[in-house]
Formats: sequence, structure tokens, C-alpha cells
Amino acid sequence: MLTPVPLLIIPLALFNIVAFLTPSLSWDSPLTIVSMLSGAQWKITLAEAFIAFSLLILFFEIVKSTRISSRSLIDHMLSILLFVVSLAEFLLVPQAGNSVFALLLCVMLLDVVAGFSVSVRVAQRDFSVRPDQS
Repeated sequence: MLTPVPLLIIPLALFNIVAFLTPSLSWDSPLTIVSMLSGAQWKITLAEAFIAFSLLILFFEIVKSTRISSRSLIDHMLSILLFVVSLAEFLLVPQAGNSVFALLLCVMLLDVVAGFSVSVRVAQRDFSVRPDQS
């Protein structure tokens, strides 16, 4: 039942929760620091973890687009709608006017383009022509 729902709505909802419910939280705040074997300290910020999570969700969206069904067209239309709504939020809402949201928009645009590209490619592979039997 939830198959046609774009999974990228999850990162969008998380962004809005962080941006609106915890406005004092900075995207640059470190989540953790990892000591590397080289001796370097890798500081992972909230923004970096959020973008990595969004890319993981994008992977599942692309895998989802390889299935051909009547729901895949609905999924693509909802992905476009999600991108358009997010673009409007980016342009109109001050809390969304930052690089983190801009990168999330890039992930959503990639989802729309890749989803259609993969679906067209899979549909071409499934299309077969039989020679005339007469």
C-alpha cells in the first residue's frame, strides 16, 4: 500500500522537524568525532549525516523504480510533486534557505530524473516484438 509513496518524504519530514521544532540546533553541530588511523580527527556534523541518510534513501528509491507496475507511474508523479513542493519551500520558507536543503533538493531532482530514466530503460528491455505468424 505504501509502495507508491516517495521515500524521500522521510528526509524532508526530518529536515522540517529539525528546522521548525529545534531552531536553536545548528546543522554545523558535530554529532561525533572519529579518530582515524592516520591520526586525523573526522568531525561528522548533523548536516553531513543528514545528507548521507538522504543518499541512502535515494538508493532505495532508485531500486524501487526498477519495478514495472501500475504504481510506478503514481510513484513518479508523487516524486515530481514532492520536488516541486520542496522547491517552493526552499524559495519561500526562511528555515529552508540553506545548503542542507539545497542538497536535499538535488537528491530529489536526481530521484525524479533517475526514476524516469531507469523506468524507461526497464520498459524498453521488457518490450518484445513477435514476428507476424501469417
